[in-house]
Amino acid sequence: MSTKHSSETQPLSQPLSQPLSQPLTQALRLPNGNVLRNRLAKSSMSETLGTYANHATPKLVELYRRWASSGIGLMFTGNVMIDRRALGEPGNVVIEDESDLPILQQWARAATDQGAALWVQLNHPGKQSPKGLNVSNLSPSAIPFRADMAAFFETPREVTTEEIHDIIRRFGRSAAICKKAGFSGVQIHGAHGYLVSQFLSPHHNQRNDQWGGSPDNRRRFVMAVYAEIRKQVGADFPVGIKLNSADFQRGGFTEEESMATIHALAEAGIDLIEISGGTYEAPAMGGAFHQAQKATTAAREAYFLEFAEKVRAKVSVPLMVTGGFRTAEGMNAALRSGALDIVGLARLLAIDPDAPAALLKGRDSPHRVRPITTGIKPVDRLGIMEVLWYTLQLGRIAGGGNPRPNESGLTAFLKSLMKSSWGNFRTRRLRA
Repeated sequence: MSTKHSSETQPLSQPLSQPLSQPLTQALRLPNGNVLRNRLAKSSMSETLGTYANHATPKLVELYRRWASSGIGLMFTGNVMIDRRALGEPGNVVIEDESDLPILQQWARAATDQGAALWVQLNHPGKQSPKGLNVSNLSPSAIPFRADMAAFFETPREVTTEEIHDIIRRFGRSAAICKKAGFSGVQIHGAHGYLVSQFLSPHHNQRNDQWGGSPDNRRRFVMAVYAEIRKQVGADFPVGIKLNSADFQRGGFTEEESMATIHALAEAGIDLIEISGGTYEAPAMGGAFHQAQKATTAAREAYFLEFAEKVRAKVSVPLMVTGGFRTAEGMNAALRSGALDIVGLARLLAIDPDAPAALLKGRDSPHRVRPITTGIKPVDRLGIMEVLWYTLQLGRIAGGGNPRPNESGLTAFLKSLMKSSWGNFRTRRLRA
C-alpha cells in the first residue's frame, strides 16, 4: 500500500503564550495527520524488564508513566522482538501474538492517558545476540564478528528465503498487535547492527540473490518490512524507522547508501526517520566516537546534525536526531536551524527522568551524561557499559525509585554480569 506524502511537515500554529524562541514546546503534525504535543522525544533504550519468558510486566508501565508525567511529547519503547526464537537479550519483550494484550494496553495507556505518544520499537537481532541465548542466530550472510568479540557472539548462519518472508510477516503482525493494544505508532529498528541494518550493510550482507549484491537489493528487505507493516496497520497509524547515517565500519553501510534508503522510505510514505549510527562492533554513541567528534560538535551538540542537514535538503519527511544534546539552548538552536523536527534524548532520561519538564521551560537538567568505564580494558573497549549501566538505572525508576547517577561502572558491570548469566540460564531452561 503506497502512502506517499507531500512536504506538509510544518508545525501546527501555536498559542501566543508559547514563544518562538522555544521551538521544543511547539507541536508537530506528522504527514498522516497525527499530532505530537512537542518536539522532545525519548529515544529507545533497552529496558530488559520483561520476564524471562518474554512477557511485558508492570515495571514497564511504571517506567513509562514516570517519563510521560515529565511532559515529553514522544517516547519509543526499548527493543521489542518479533520472534521469541530470536532474542537480543534476556528479558526482552516479545510481541508475536495477542496473549499479552491486557498488559500491553496498560503500557500504552501509561503514556497516552497523560498526553504523550508511545511508539513500540520493533526489532529482530539477527546475528547481534549473545552466544547461547538463542538456539541459533541468523544473518543475511554467515559473517563472523571481529576476533575480540567472537567469545561473546557466535558466527551466524545464513538466513533462508523462506525465513526472510516469515520475518517480514512477523514485523507486520507485531505492528498490528501494537495498534490493537493502543500504542501510538511503531518504529522499525534499522540501526545499530541489528537484522534490518545487517541487510543494508555490504559487510554483513554478501548475498547474490534478490536480497543482496547491490544497494537496491540490500534495501529490498527494509522496504518489504515497511510495506508489510503498512498493509497491516493502515495509512493513519504512524510508522517510523531508526536508521544509521553510517555503520562506521570498513566495508559497511555508507552515508550515500543511507541517503538513498531515506529517500526510498520517504517516497513510500514513512512518517518519521530517526537518525543514528554505528553497530556493536563500531559503536557511535560514546567512547572513541564521542572523543573524535568533540571538536566539531561541542558548539552544536548533536552528533548527526550535519548528516541531518544533508537529508533535509533532499526530503521533507520529519527527522529526529538523537545523541549529543546537552542543553535546552542547544536543542532549540538545532530545531531553529530547520535540520530536524524532533530532538531525541536517551541516556539523560535514565539519570534524570524528570529532565523534560525543565527543558521545556528552557532550563537545563542538573545532570550530565558521562563516559562509563569499569577499569577493565577489554570490557571498556567493547563499549557495553554504555548500555548496561543505564539499563540498571531504568530498573530503579521502574521499581518506583530514583536512579544513581554516580554509581560505579565496575559495580554496575558485576551486577549486570550476574543478571545476564542468570537470565541466559533461565531463558534456555524455559525453552527446554
